[in-house]
Amino acid sequence: MKIDFGKRAQELFPAMQTLRRHLHQYPELSFQEVETSAFIQHHLSGLSVDYRVIAGTGVLAHIGKGSKCVALRADIDALPITEETGLEFASRTDGVMHACGHDTHTTMLLAAAQMLKEHESSLGGVVKLLFQPGEEKVPGGASLMIAEGALTDPIPSVIFGQHINPASPVGEVSFVSGPMMASADELYWTITGTGAHAAQPHLGRDPIFAAAGLIHHLQSFITRRRNPLEPAVLTITSIHGGSATNIIPDVVELKGTLRTFATSVREDAWAFLEEQTKQYCSLHGCDGSVHILKGYPPLINDEQSTDFARTVAVSSFGEHRVAAFEPKMWAEDFSFYSHHIPACFWMLGGRPADTAAMPGLHNPKFSPDETAMITGSALLASVAAEALSR
Repeated sequence: MKIDFGKRAQELFPAMQTLRRHLHQYPELSFQEVETSAFIQHHLSGLSVDYRVIAGTGVLAHIGKGSKCVALRADIDALPITEETGLEFASRTDGVMHACGHDTHTTMLLAAAQMLKEHESSLGGVVKLLFQPGEEKVPGGASLMIAEGALTDPIPSVIFGQHINPASPVGEVSFVSGPMMASADELYWTITGTGAHAAQPHLGRDPIFAAAGLIHHLQSFITRRRNPLEPAVLTITSIHGGSATNIIPDVVELKGTLRTFATSVREDAWAFLEEQTKQYCSLHGCDGSVHILKGYPPLINDEQSTDFARTVAVSSFGEHRVAAFEPKMWAEDFSFYSHHIPACFWMLGGRPADTAAMPGLHNPKFSPDETAMITGSALLASVAAEALSR
């Protein structure tokens, strides 16, 4: 079924602006999206779209009938960031901001819902709409949506999602097959020694000295234990210990992240970190342990689904607005869906046309061009309708 969703999205743009700006003014943190969820439910009710609440604050909606099914997903949570955009519709919630574009993601899926509802009788199947909470926080709302049956009854043959991209010009869509984003695990170390006067280090067991060496030693996993053809990153991002210039502390704590595209590399790294932390710290007379908070798996785009979505984008917007995306060591809990059913996740350009660069994701000045929502909503509706027609 070929419908000109681009034209309809243009017509809906003023309404999308209103929806997005409301969501932007009232952001809510992961798994706390109570008012956001209520707003989505109210809008779906106005469209006569059936839905149910799932995963606490998530919303699962259905449009159409039949045995065939495809799914579309948008995330709805915000970040603990104080907004600095100066926009007239800036966040009214202290310390919370839609700095990752989830307000635009939600708006585009609501607009796609309206367009698909207008053509419900000719869809030839069911479109599932997943308004998902908690993308920004482990264990990830996607895992909870799946656990509560979002991908069953009926089972979608494919799921599509998108993310606003400040690095690309407004209205450009970019795709990549295979690995797109990395797994992401949070790492927390505790190194316990024996405190002493700084002038008498021999009377203690210095956890700072052990931590300094451990930071360097653990990189040997990247340089000597990992297949160099498999991308991986191990980054220590925080170190805390001590409070005075003349005292060796008892404890030092480290934090960091592990990221890779390969499950085998990820699992090997877990074992290495646990074993080597303990053994290396013992060389300095200290006890060392690492807590690994296992987060999102890698996001793997299905080749056939990605080729299909790319073809739809070229047909809808022209070759000049479709680009290749370079995989990143970022993380996305859309990855959970990609490990259950065929999935395609693309990036949607949000950089204003007259701007060479703009503040990036998770930045307090992040402010994408709202006209990107015309492209994004049209593409969501188009891939869903055409996938069902095929």
